[in-house]
Amino acid sequence: MNMEKKLLLQVMNLKKYFPASKGLFTNRQVRFVKAVDDVSFDVYDGETLGLVGETGCGKTTVARTILQLYHPTSGKIIFDGVDLSSLPENYLRKMRRRMQMIFQDPYASLNPRMTVGSIISAPLDVHTDLKRSEKQEKVQDLLKLVGLNPDFVNRYPHEFSGGQRQRIGIARALALSPDLVICDEPISSLDVSIQAQVVNLLEELQDRLGLTYIFVAHDLSMVRHISDRMVVMYLGKVMELADRNEIYLHPRHPYTKALMSAVPIPNPRKARDRQRIILKGDIPSPLNPPQGCNFNTRCPLAQDICFEKDPEYREIEPNHFVACHLA
Repeated sequence: MNMEKKLLLQVMNLKKYFPASKGLFTNRQVRFVKAVDDVSFDVYDGETLGLVGETGCGKTTVARTILQLYHPTSGKIIFDGVDLSSLPENYLRKMRRRMQMIFQDPYASLNPRMTVGSIISAPLDVHTDLKRSEKQEKVQDLLKLVGLNPDFVNRYPHEFSGGQRQRIGIARALALSPDLVICDEPISSLDVSIQAQVVNLLEELQDRLGLTYIFVAHDLSMVRHISDRMVVMYLGKVMELADRNEIYLHPRHPYTKALMSAVPIPNPRKARDRQRIILKGDIPSPLNPPQGCNFNTRCPLAQDICFEKDPEYREIEPNHFVACHLA
């Protein structure tokens, strides 16, 4: 990554395990779900880092753990030089002003009993001492910023479409002028035409306000469009991290190659000539991940060492990191 840019966030050896109990009437913990297992990456000021992978690979858990909505099992999350995982609650509350989240489901993330004005002003109520008139003015400015009519402040969420609700969620996330915004699949539940509008809005806001994004998504084409760099995850671990074009044009991990082969190509001739990599089998359970490389049960290139030793996550080229014995 360009070292001229300021390092905003460091995720270092992050682990998040959830206890799994056994028995209906007992709460005996016997195993742990390894939702996130030794994840590391950096995020630079003003960039968009894409986080991709199959359902259940730990993307959302990483996002929520960065914001301390989940407390990490181990590892460090350093935001602007401050280790969030060791901060007392009163200091963490102040840091949360600088980190916000746009949630996946605009139908579930907005309180149906609250007006739009109350929803957007909620962060201002908690973190600021603004007067009521100042809050109202701020809410109207935020609605204008995301392309909604300021007169909508007294309406309720059920009166809006999915795209409009997500714009309200974006306005709420921007209320405290954060440095980092985590977008947790913000377009997955929207129509395709509305998806483009929301992504364009996010890009416009980034240019205007200098925001930094972590963009969690399944849509690989959309991630390539909006991201500067990409992190590919599988079963709680990072498989590959590189510039978006490097990931698409020169993937080095077998799992990344399989993902990229599934991305639609608008040119029919190129699409016919491309060889699709079909992965066989199901993703192993994070309760009992395989020994060695997590991907060895589905990898078409797996060798003996892949079943014996966990691959080292290393830099194979400048700013291109891979966790694979064969890369």
